[in-house]
Amino acid sequence: MKVLISDPISKEGMKILEKESGLEVLLATELSPAELKERIKDASALIIRSKTKVTRDLIEAGKALKIIGRAGAGVDNVDIEAATDHGVIVMNSPGANTISTAEHTIGMLLALSRNIPQGHLSLKEKGKWERSKFLGVELRSKTLGIIGLGRIGSEVAKRAMAMEMRCIVCDPFISPERAKKYGVELLNIGEFLPQADFITVHTPLTDETWHLLSKKEFRAMKNGVRIINCARGGIVDEEALYEAMKAGKVAGAALDVYEHEPPRSSQLLTMEGLVATPHIGASTEEAQQMVGIEIAQQVADALKGRIVRNAVNIPSIEPDVYEKIKPYLALAEKLGLLQSQLLEGRTLVVKIKYSGEISGYDCEPITIAILKGLLEPALGDGVNYVNALKIAKEREIKVTEEKSESLLEFANLISLEVETEKVKGSLSGTLFSYAGPRIVRVDGYHVDIVPRGHILIVLHDSKPGVIGKLGTILGDGGMNIVAMTLGRKEKKGKELTVFNLELAVPQKMLKKIMAIKEILSLGTAKL
Repeated sequence: MKVLISDPISKEGMKILEKESGLEVLLATELSPAELKERIKDASALIIRSKTKVTRDLIEAGKALKIIGRAGAGVDNVDIEAATDHGVIVMNSPGANTISTAEHTIGMLLALSRNIPQGHLSLKEKGKWERSKFLGVELRSKTLGIIGLGRIGSEVAKRAMAMEMRCIVCDPFISPERAKKYGVELLNIGEFLPQADFITVHTPLTDETWHLLSKKEFRAMKNGVRIINCARGGIVDEEALYEAMKAGKVAGAALDVYEHEPPRSSQLLTMEGLVATPHIGASTEEAQQMVGIEIAQQVADALKGRIVRNAVNIPSIEPDVYEKIKPYLALAEKLGLLQSQLLEGRTLVVKIKYSGEISGYDCEPITIAILKGLLEPALGDGVNYVNALKIAKEREIKVTEEKSESLLEFANLISLEVETEKVKGSLSGTLFSYAGPRIVRVDGYHVDIVPRGHILIVLHDSKPGVIGKLGTILGDGGMNIVAMTLGRKEKKGKELTVFNLELAVPQKMLKKIMAIKEILSLGTAKL
């Protein structure tokens, strides 16, 4: 079996593959898309980093392709849907750069508190001796606010507490018990923002975390706060940060990642209080070595039929079984993804019921698919089919399964009930042989939703004219309605209207909809 490596990995990683019997290793970097398409034809595995773009065309050209291995965490340069369609496992190595990124964050914290880069430039480049100009602050006894207590965030907390900092955390997926184990204080965002002297973000970039820190959040922070982002560009609203620094609200910021890279035209680069590095959080010899070792071992194990680890698109199951339950996996993940976007608060309980013919399968992979969808909006690439159940257990989410062979309405049904610290919600989905996956119940309302694209769900009083008002607002706003379904529990009372739309509904339009007196609540999602 041939392993094609199109982006360089460490020598140690290469040796692992070369020592494996039955594997032919081909290192071919700097290939054009056409050359790569030719070379991949007989490859069983492709190992990449961030440079190679794995498109649907490339995957289709790999007739023997079984595995795509990404040396690193992010898989945004891989068409995962196309890989899944062709039965190709996509795996990454998300843990190898944890320590490097955590240490870089601490380095940025120190540089920010003591004006180290500014002092360096003043003395070395300008020949000035400006001791009083670069008055800093001690970290001891200061409060470090950590948004996201995952692998990297928890390592940052350990190091910060060693410097006698108080650590507070904002993470809706972390239980108070787990926070206590790390010695940090778990707070909601309203309590968190006014208390932090320094704020560092360690979340993936998702629709939910885009501009997580923006104008509203900066206003809620204490005067003189300092911001650090070594996670993903876009989590911090750079325009809002620039205005906050200009106004003196934010005393300084340290950025390793940016909304647009490289950030040549960013106004932030003109600010004296900015410490900037060119996305080097994972750029250490050790991290680069480890990502190569990890992905090489994972690819070798998967090709040799030993074990599949860190798969981002399929669970570790036999191919013949996978083909049978593949449609259910897609439906299950959509159910979890939709429910996560409709509910607020930390998830406490997940109840799953399998009814009809689906109850005859081993449903654990399907449960994992639901959990992956449920956790993905908050964790992004950090959650996959391999670790979703483990992450749920770590976050002390109670997961239960129930099976029932009897079912009157449908041949098969997956029912999901989720309880958070704030609300409860339920969804049910089925597979139609002629129409594919459908969501058929939302909080007890009977509907028929195609789980694809942008979804708008509106709960309203059952009165004439409400649907017309909704359609008018959407139409006037240029929103093309792809499909619409209506659900009722009874003849009078409340109705649930669900729209499939081509684009996400802007906030201004959502406010107009909520201004309709008959509207009780609404929710949006992207599937």
